[in-house]
Amino acid sequence: MALKIRLRRMGRKKAPHYRIVIAESSMPRDGRFVATIGHYNPTTTPETLKVDRDKAVAWIAKGAVPTDTVRSLFRKAGVNNPESTLEAVTATVTNAASTAGKAVKGVAGKVAAAAASAASAVAGVASDAAGTVASVASDAAGTVASAASDAASTVASAASDAASTVAGVASDAASTVAGAASSAVEAVKDAAGSVADRVTGGDEAESAPAAEATDTSVNSQVTDDVAETPAAPAEETTNS
Repeated sequence: MALKIRLRRMGRKKAPHYRIVIAESSMPRDGRFVATIGHYNPTTTPETLKVDRDKAVAWIAKGAVPTDTVRSLFRKAGVNNPESTLEAVTATVTNAASTAGKAVKGVAGKVAAAAASAASAVAGVASDAAGTVASVASDAAGTVASAASDAASTVASAASDAASTVAGVASDAASTVAGAASSAVEAVKDAAGSVADRVTGGDEAESAPAAEATDTSVNSQVTDDVAETPAAPAEETTNS
């Protein structure tokens, strides 16, 4: 897109004055323009000419081409003076560097602010997460402790009930065993008494006649033996 530096007519009829503008070459003389870098009034005495040299040189450096009339006016204003041009270029470069520095500084500041904001947000999220985790852990610990306490109480109660039951069963078993043992002892005593009665009482009564009969039989046998023995001869008795 070609740019031109030209005059834009202003003022009333027969009293014109002009602005020095930057416009696209396809635009009409009094159409839309990009920037204004000065003005020119030929009706005054002396004629008025004001040109912003820095802007003029900057736009020329960007490729804007002045018309013959504007080039003549620039010559009058000293825009084409090499020293002025050098100063203008130097000023343009300086302004551009300053603008770039400010932009970089602004961007760096925004980046630093964004980083600080992000860090603060992350720290806040981390703190909230840590608080939530701690709360959940505390609740879980409380729940586990309560469950453990309830379980311990249940186990202790069950153990106590079991111990009581076992003690009762043991006591009943001991009583049953003691009763059975007592009954067995009584039965043994009765059996022993019966046996003793049989041994000492009934057997003596039955054995007495048998003993007497035996003695009588023995005495009778002895008598018979004596009677049957032959008498010794008298001689033998005398010699003896």
